[in-house]
Amino acid sequence: MFPAYDVIVVGAGHAGCEAAAAAANLGSKTLLVTMNMQTIAQMSCNPAMGGIAKGQIVREIDALGGYSGIVTDLSTIQFRMLNRSKGPAMWSPRAQNDRMLFHLKWREMLENTPNLDFYQDMVKGLLVKGGRCYGVITGMGHEIKAKSVVLTNGTFLNGIVHIGEKNFGGGRIAEKAATGITEQLVEQGFESDRLKTGTPPRVDGRSLDYSKMEEQPGDSDHTGFSFLDTEKPKQQRSCWITYTNQKVHDILKTGFDRSPMFAGRIDGVGPRYCPSIEDKINRFAERDRHQLFVEPEGWNTVEIYLNGFSTSLPEETQYEALRNIPGFENAKMFRPGYAIEYDFFPPTQLKYSLETKLIHNLFFAGQINGTTGYEEAACQGLMAGINAHQRATGKEPLVLKRSDAYIGVLIDDLISKGTREPYRMFTSRAEFRTLLRQDNADLRLTELSHTIGLASEERMTKVTEKKSAVEQIKKILKELPVEPGEINAWFEEIGSSTITEKQRAEKILLRPSVELPALAEALPKLKAALSSFTADSIEQAAIQVKYEVYIEKEKELVSRMSQLEELEIPETFDYKKIGSLGNEAREKLSRVKPRTLGQASRISGINPSDVQILMVFMGR
Repeated sequence: MFPAYDVIVVGAGHAGCEAAAAAANLGSKTLLVTMNMQTIAQMSCNPAMGGIAKGQIVREIDALGGYSGIVTDLSTIQFRMLNRSKGPAMWSPRAQNDRMLFHLKWREMLENTPNLDFYQDMVKGLLVKGGRCYGVITGMGHEIKAKSVVLTNGTFLNGIVHIGEKNFGGGRIAEKAATGITEQLVEQGFESDRLKTGTPPRVDGRSLDYSKMEEQPGDSDHTGFSFLDTEKPKQQRSCWITYTNQKVHDILKTGFDRSPMFAGRIDGVGPRYCPSIEDKINRFAERDRHQLFVEPEGWNTVEIYLNGFSTSLPEETQYEALRNIPGFENAKMFRPGYAIEYDFFPPTQLKYSLETKLIHNLFFAGQINGTTGYEEAACQGLMAGINAHQRATGKEPLVLKRSDAYIGVLIDDLISKGTREPYRMFTSRAEFRTLLRQDNADLRLTELSHTIGLASEERMTKVTEKKSAVEQIKKILKELPVEPGEINAWFEEIGSSTITEKQRAEKILLRPSVELPALAEALPKLKAALSSFTADSIEQAAIQVKYEVYIEKEKELVSRMSQLEELEIPETFDYKKIGSLGNEAREKLSRVKPRTLGQASRISGINPSDVQILMVFMGR
């Protein structure tokens, strides 16, 4: 019934979809197995993509040839560039999406991807022999063979849904859990653990009073996520902001004794940076209100997502508290919020390619590795799909360094440090964030992806043209003279000091109060010189000019750090024989088996003296 595949991807969430698309687009005969074809790329929680650091990840996925950026642009109902008041290293795109359209566009793109087959069934086990995975076993008893297998099980592995004192098996509300895989992997020697996440109630937007809320419109300048010329909506939908209050908190507290989190019925650790509303009230008792975002679920639905009100309290407590939030006095609830706990496998059991150390040809991506968020899952899926193809075809894996991408930071953090709580990406996790901006993801990554055959010729052509245009713009700025009489009136208008002698446009642009589009409006000859260039290229050139000193300093730091990254540690290196290492260092190094001295230096509990000892033993 089934042919042999190059790659089988288990699960069709954000990680699974990117993995299947990447493997298939690279030329592998790929099978995507999901328990429900109607929930491919389901936005299980909030209908949004991007945000601080997450937006950078989506742009990196797009630059590498993944689909998330394109699908996001095609289903956007509101776009905002966050942190515009800060430097460009902090700018982060975020889109509010039409939940149903997002799923439909993903499915449409996957169905139009060559080499990709689909099958609806639960995978209950793996075909493993001699330390190698060679396929899967489905719930209906089918054995399907493949050269590589990617597990992207999300929250479905032995998932349990909690609402107050009620709990039942499920990977999402009204969807059954997946069983069998955890038990088999534990038998094979893997370590597993439990995590939890949650979601807020959904409400009827027709029952809300928006006059009591603060409107949050989208940006007029909608740049989107994809570096390709995707279609953008001509209109946008507003989101709204409201707040909890002391009465809401008091009502929620009445349900704490029936909360699965406080009563100890949930074993898993929840996300620190996206806590439930009851967790917020408990941890931040001094606050008398918490901000809530009222987010529409799409163009043609009245359903509303209440961001910031994640909860697993009893339904009646949720409902009573909701109706005391300003604007929610007459709210009707479509469904209550709930928590879900599920199995994950600590990611220190993986290689940088996301292949497991214990079983060859088996890759993990997404929440199975302890991450939270669509974007974190999608980028892992992309890399696992690429490397499952590379493994199936006997090629070297593609590994991104911390200085290459936020994706590289995320994978290195997971593998070197592990996680005991759902991992979420922040700009603060990246030590080279001046280099890893959202605006230059294409310049950083597209050529690398094009080399292995994933990023298209269209993408590579656009990057080549952009690089050329940026250099031309920088040359214009470097050479264009500006006389005092041409610019001083504008300087006075914006409150900047005037000049007494001729200056180059490049030097004027270095002023903190000067942005290139505004400078071009003030200088007709500069505006004429830039008229043939795109806004994207103009912005890129301006950033490179204004932040050149900081960018060069960071490149020097990368160069120094790369010396440790280039010192590879043999896979057979026996740390237990090094008596001068402490017990903790020996145990952690033996468990993680770092690939390089750089990775060893980032393992929690490894100090600089341990690294020095390793360098001596390696003859360095």
